[in-house]
Amino acid sequence: LDQAPALLPGVCQRRRLRVRGLGGADSAARMKRIGSISEDSEFTFTPLVILELAKDAQEETIEWLVQKITGKKHQGGADLNIRPLPDQGKNPQTYLIGASWRRLLLGAESLGLLKEYQDGSIRVFTYHNKEDYKHFTNDDSDFLTMGEKQFIIKRELENLRAVNETMVPGHPRAKLYPGKSILRRLQTSRLLIQLYPLHDPAELKKLSFLWYRRVKISFQPLDEIQRYFGQSIALYFAFLEYFTFALFPMAVIGVPYYLFAWEDYDKYIVFATFNLVWSTIVLEVWKRRCARLSYKWGTLTMKKEFEEPRPGFHGPLGVNPATSRKEPTYPSYKRQLRVYLISVPFVCCSLYVCLIIMMTYFLMEELVSAYNEEAQSTFSSILMFVPSIVYALVIEIMNRIYRYAAEFLTSWENHRLESSFQNHLVLKVLVFNFVNCFASLFYIAFIIQDLKLLRQNLAALLITSQIINQFVEAWIPYWLQRRRKNIVKQRLSIKSKEKELPLTDQIALEGKMEPYLGTFDDYLELFQQFGYVSLFSCVFPLAAILAILNNVTEVFSDALKMCRVFKRPFSQPAADMGVWLLAFETMGVISVMTNCALIGISPQVKGFFNEGETGLVLLIVGIEHILLGLKFILAFAISDIPIDIRNKIAKLEFESLEALKQKQSKEADESLTKEQQQTEMMTK
Repeated sequence: LDQAPALLPGVCQRRRLRVRGLGGADSAARMKRIGSISEDSEFTFTPLVILELAKDAQEETIEWLVQKITGKKHQGGADLNIRPLPDQGKNPQTYLIGASWRRLLLGAESLGLLKEYQDGSIRVFTYHNKEDYKHFTNDDSDFLTMGEKQFIIKRELENLRAVNETMVPGHPRAKLYPGKSILRRLQTSRLLIQLYPLHDPAELKKLSFLWYRRVKISFQPLDEIQRYFGQSIALYFAFLEYFTFALFPMAVIGVPYYLFAWEDYDKYIVFATFNLVWSTIVLEVWKRRCARLSYKWGTLTMKKEFEEPRPGFHGPLGVNPATSRKEPTYPSYKRQLRVYLISVPFVCCSLYVCLIIMMTYFLMEELVSAYNEEAQSTFSSILMFVPSIVYALVIEIMNRIYRYAAEFLTSWENHRLESSFQNHLVLKVLVFNFVNCFASLFYIAFIIQDLKLLRQNLAALLITSQIINQFVEAWIPYWLQRRRKNIVKQRLSIKSKEKELPLTDQIALEGKMEPYLGTFDDYLELFQQFGYVSLFSCVFPLAAILAILNNVTEVFSDALKMCRVFKRPFSQPAADMGVWLLAFETMGVISVMTNCALIGISPQVKGFFNEGETGLVLLIVGIEHILLGLKFILAFAISDIPIDIRNKIAKLEFESLEALKQKQSKEADESLTKEQQQTEMMTK
């Protein structure tokens, strides 16, 4: 391996790791140590995934792991290719992993990936009928995207399981049992430092140019994003784009309203009524848009994988009745006790702290207002905005502190499945963020009923949160990554003018990047923005235009951090937004109730009920219930999946059933013929 030629830069998908004539005692010993991978003296494969082990990983641990990775499937292996990164000395920690073209195709079939058929339909890929799919060739082509190949390798590594081992060789404390995921045990034992997919420099450069490196008014290259980063990330950017365009009607109405009726709060009833319609329709239209994209990308009808226990799940060893495998068990009642006796009280205490800080903010507002009335100076007028800005900063700080606490609590609750963990985490964060961000707005609107203060507070919260999010989520990570990159380049003596790096240098740079933690924070930011716009924008009509400006810059900053700041994430199939769609729909329901209440407290409506407010309250509650009923009827009437997509899915289901019937009929005929032949032979 020390004699291996330099790995050429360029398209990683076209790059080949070539190992020739391993000669000498050191090379022979090393080959023996890493396991036999190929009987050929020359071996070539495309490096797709990087595996980095801890420095204290024992030689027998590495040998055992390599044998597992390269072993045949029927022997419990992954049947993948692996090589240590050249020039690491006698104890390599970084390994390159790839797979043969046939192995990748078989992995695509086992995962149920959907591909375009010759007739234009989207069907589950089968290796036996591979020639019937569009764009298929017998070589390592673009039929499978690089992201799909890396996802297949990741799944094969995750499916590596202990057979008869009771511990990781060389590390007695890392216990194993039959059926235990080897990769997850290495992660929890800190023997596996990181596992990440490689960037493709040429494809990344092309995507960057289409996406964010030139300023132009156009749609995002969603298909290219999906091919490179996978469906989950592509759906986030698709929703960001859709939501930005959906804000334009609000902005078109809001700007004239701001210009011609800013201080005339009596007229905000028109804007509130439009809010009702907008918040109801926007999510229903998105569901149809999402279904079209998911069908096009082959995830709408993709089979759901059986969910394995998450890496952090722990407990006494037991047997899963569904799989008959040994795995940790944890009584459900203990988890419920932790949730209701610890987590729920903690969330309630956190909400109480939010309310105390909110009342402190109102006290500051009173003090500043009293000072302004007394001083009547330019300084006192400017000082009027300080409490709202400080309160907005405190809200953002509290949101981030609570996020870490919520993650710790949810992990401590010891949920078995990753989906359950995410649902509980999202619920905790959304409840806190909603109260923390919107409690003051509700208090001002319906208790104090000061619309001017409501406008000021909403503007401060919206603008401050947007500035902080852009600064913390994009520009600080970008600056830190540039600093780390320069340090690594100086250590490796890489010239900054080099546009394409050798693979070893590329891995060194990517290994120092921070991992991408998913779309959680991005969706949370859009959730808060949706709340600000749909709940109270009738008193601050510029909310929509400010949200549009933020989202336009958000597209560029998010694209920048995906391509330049973070490690490339593994492609993750997704058919929708998951639990976030329910969160947005809940906010839509609250929006209907809030805007009805705002209409009810407007002077225009109150003028019709001079004798008492009981009739007004009953009228508003009745209208609210009618609108909510219409909202749910509309959600039921508008199909989430367009009719043409439903027809295509139904056609495929019919063809699948017919094919199954023909197969069963053929097997029955063959069985009957065989029985008749046996009867004839016995008669003779």
